[in-house]
Amino acid sequence: MSFRRPLAVSFVALALAAGLTGGATAAPPSAPAAAPDIDVDRVLGHLADLESIAAAHGGNRAHGQPGYTASLDHIEGLLDAAGYETHREPFTSGGVTGWNLIAEWPHAAGDEVLMAGAHLDSVRAGAGINDNGSGSAAILEVALAVAEADLRPDKQLRFGWWGAEELGLVGSRAHVAGLSAAERERFSAYLNFDMIGSPNAGYFVYDDDAAIEALFSDWFAERGIVTEPAVEARNRSDHAPFLSAGITVGGLFTGAGYTMTAAQAAQWGGTAGLPFDPCYHRVCDTLANLDETALDLNTDALAYAIWELS
Repeated sequence: MSFRRPLAVSFVALALAAGLTGGATAAPPSAPAAAPDIDVDRVLGHLADLESIAAAHGGNRAHGQPGYTASLDHIEGLLDAAGYETHREPFTSGGVTGWNLIAEWPHAAGDEVLMAGAHLDSVRAGAGINDNGSGSAAILEVALAVAEADLRPDKQLRFGWWGAEELGLVGSRAHVAGLSAAERERFSAYLNFDMIGSPNAGYFVYDDDAAIEALFSDWFAERGIVTEPAVEARNRSDHAPFLSAGITVGGLFTGAGYTMTAAQAAQWGGTAGLPFDPCYHRVCDTLANLDETALDLNTDALAYAIWELS
C-alpha cells in the first residue's frame, strides 16, 4: 500500500429418462463450476520466490530497482506457461521507466471485463512480502487456478500487477489514463488486493460498491467472520484511479499502520494496541510477517469473487 495516507469441477450427470411413449427428455444443463479452494502453500511458495528475488537484488523489489524487474519476469513466465496472453505497459516515474504487467485469459464468451489487480513493487526498505507480495501472490495463484480449471467465463478475465504504487499509484494511474472511454465502459468491475496477510490481521472489505461489498462480507459471514469497511485503504491503493474513472471497484485488506482496537481484537483474535502490520514499510516485512490464516481466507474469497462475478 502506498505510503501516502491515508478441482475438481463438479458436473451434473447427464441422463436420458425414457418416457411412457419411449421418448427421451432433454438433458439438464451442467451445473456451474464452483470456485476452488486455493492451497495457501502455493501462495506461500510464490511469496518465498519474491523474498528470494529481493534478497538476490539488493534486498527490495522497488520501482526502478533490479528486484522489481526480476519479480515481473518471474510472474510473467508463470502466466505465459499457463496460457495467458501477457504484455507490459511502460510508464515513467522519477525519470525512470517502470512497467505494469497485464495478463488476459483468452477464453471469454463476451466483451465485458472483470479485472483483479495488486501492486508488485515494494518500498526500498525491504522485500515487501505483506505489502504487497501478499496481494500479488494471491492473484497470481488465482489466475493459475483459472488456467488449471480451464475456466470458460462469460466475462473477459484480466489480471494486473502494478508498478510504482508506493510512489503514488503511478502505474495504475497510467493504465487507467491510457484506457479509452469505450474501454472503460467494458469494465464490469475492478477488484484490488493490497496487504491481505497482515500479521495482526483485520478483515476489511472495500465499501465503494454495495453489491461487491456484500459478496465478500457474506462469504466471510458464512465462515463466522465479521468484516468492517476498509477505511484505512480508501484512496490509498490502486483501485482509486479506477474509481475516479467511473469503474466499479471492490477489494479486500487486512490492515496496515492503523492500530487494532479492543473491539476488533475481540472479534478477530488479534492484539489490541498494536498496528495491523507492525512491519509496514519496514525491513522486517518478510515471510515471518504474515498471518497465514488471513492470507488463506482472503485468497479463497478472491477466487470466489472471480468465479461468481465472471
